[in-house]
Amino acid sequence: MVNQVVNLKGLTLRNPVMTASGTFGFGEEFTDYVDLSRIGGIIVKGTTLLHREGNPYPRMAETASGMLNAVGLQNKGVEYFIKSIYPRIKGFQTNILVNVSGSNVEDYVKTAEMIQELDNIPGIELNISCPNVKKGGMAFGTSSSGAESVIKAVRNVYKKHLMVKLTPNVTDITEIAKAAEASGADSVSLINTLLGMAIDAETRKPKLSTVTGGLSGPCIKPVALRMVWQTAKAVRIPVIGMGGISNATDAVEFMLAGASAIQVGTYNFIDPSISSKIADGIADYCERYGFKSISELTGALIVDDKPIFEITCSK
Repeated sequence: MVNQVVNLKGLTLRNPVMTASGTFGFGEEFTDYVDLSRIGGIIVKGTTLLHREGNPYPRMAETASGMLNAVGLQNKGVEYFIKSIYPRIKGFQTNILVNVSGSNVEDYVKTAEMIQELDNIPGIELNISCPNVKKGGMAFGTSSSGAESVIKAVRNVYKKHLMVKLTPNVTDITEIAKAAEASGADSVSLINTLLGMAIDAETRKPKLSTVTGGLSGPCIKPVALRMVWQTAKAVRIPVIGMGGISNATDAVEFMLAGASAIQVGTYNFIDPSISSKIADGIADYCERYGFKSISELTGALIVDDKPIFEITCSK
């Protein structure tokens, strides 16, 4: 039997598969399709201090091997989450993390403080990488100083696991990752969506109301894989990989490149049960290739007949 448990600097997952924020609702929408106790965790829908309507329609568009979205963090605010959503999901037998975003540093801090009081939420994913909002979001994640300002402020008040979600829309993602580590992040998750656009040639108009939006799906996997590999070599905190994962082989590749765990995003829309299938597939891969523990996959990429670097989940 393969040991599937993964430890992300104090956050213990029964297996390395999590679901990405914005693609899995609050988890309850998927209970008819997947046993949540069979996956490592869920990252619930992006939450802000106050109610947000999001961007005008249209805000989703299909692309070759992917999709564009410009939802803009539509949600009813953290108070609504605490009063109306949390009571319904707190009994899920898996880790529940809340994706936290804001328009300014104070918003992030207040939201994190409020979520910290919820016993069954062991961590948050700090979203400094959303490309679809005019204030906050990616603005904090495109420079080391911006990342430091919000992460340090949240770290000062938030004592549970602090995961920071990084944007790929930068020149060197490792610099942002190192800034996150130095500012107190317990882990980093990457990548968020790539900035893209789509045009309707018949109408000569953009397909999104915001013109540009976030590109996700299998088409971004090579970029995501490269960035996870670079980041895992640059920091000592755990890296959670995502971006175009659609099957167990994809997930294994991210772990070989240095990820300690993974998140499944866009493919949840295609196959709502894909997360549990991927968890089973990773375990099967480990059995076939003689890995006693799934954590042994992390950083086990072989170049010239030897692992290119060694990373363990105890880092």
